[in-house]
Amino acid sequence: MPSRLLPLLTETPQSGERLAATIGVGRVSVNTLARQLQDEGYPVTVSRRGYALEKGTPVPWLLDFQGRAYRYLGSATSTQDELRAWATDPLSPAPAGAVVLAERQTAGRGRRGRTWESRPRSDAGPEAGRNLTFSLLLPSGGDLARLALLPLAAGVALAQTTQALAGVGGLKWPNDLLTPPDSGGVGRKLAGVLLEADLRGEEVSRAVLGVGLNVGSAPEGAACLHEFAPGLRRSEVLLALLSALDAWLSASAAEVLDAWRGCSLTLGRPVQVQTQAGPVTGTAHDLAPDGALLIETPSGTLHRVTAGDVQLIGQLAPT
Repeated sequence: MPSRLLPLLTETPQSGERLAATIGVGRVSVNTLARQLQDEGYPVTVSRRGYALEKGTPVPWLLDFQGRAYRYLGSATSTQDELRAWATDPLSPAPAGAVVLAERQTAGRGRRGRTWESRPRSDAGPEAGRNLTFSLLLPSGGDLARLALLPLAAGVALAQTTQALAGVGGLKWPNDLLTPPDSGGVGRKLAGVLLEADLRGEEVSRAVLGVGLNVGSAPEGAACLHEFAPGLRRSEVLLALLSALDAWLSASAAEVLDAWRGCSLTLGRPVQVQTQAGPVTGTAHDLAPDGALLIETPSGTLHRVTAGDVQLIGQLAPT
């Protein structure tokens, strides 16, 4: 029943009487349905002026997704899991480019098994406290060499989007989006990327890219875009970011690597990387053709790191 009310809501408040007449229930029932939508995670506002969506809410009926398959949810365990289930639906599988966005995740995850917090602050006002958490289904059939570059390409898309809209955003290898170092020498995390892929031999049969971007709020020690652009709407960010992702995820390896270097907060800096073989300390020298990080140790040896957690020494950023 609440799903009958949701598609009628816009950013302009509507009276309970008008909504009640449209869906054929009483005004009290409209209020009950609106409260149920709030409980499910949807950003519905209830005021004397009526019922509305918070400004910038990324609902499909208020945005032009140019034919992109898109599902908007109030709450989900994980947008990664929701999109994977949609992609394997035997009756109507999600096409490449499909997106699932959730206002709230109850079991969101980041890189290396970490959780990704995506609950709005309990004290948030209209649009404040809301972030973007979504997953994008990538085309199937790519090879493993290309797969390694996709997180870097996604990082470039994030950095260029937030720089254009909020004037902030640089990359810590491989794809964490950070603010510039503050007076204490620390860059704070704005966003992260998670790539999950199913392989068939040397080919990628399915790949799902998850993005968590702090727009209106952030965990302690992290940052959000509203600190730099208070009036920024999530809907504007989402459309710009999806366009950038489409472009960079299909760009050539050379284009991705060059663009990543231009957004880097890592290269040329002292770093320590925790790898499975132990810590590697030195200077971030460059990216290898496959996107691996090349670290030059004090002895002059180049170490090639394909996976690990980077700490920028003197600029330790929260992970």
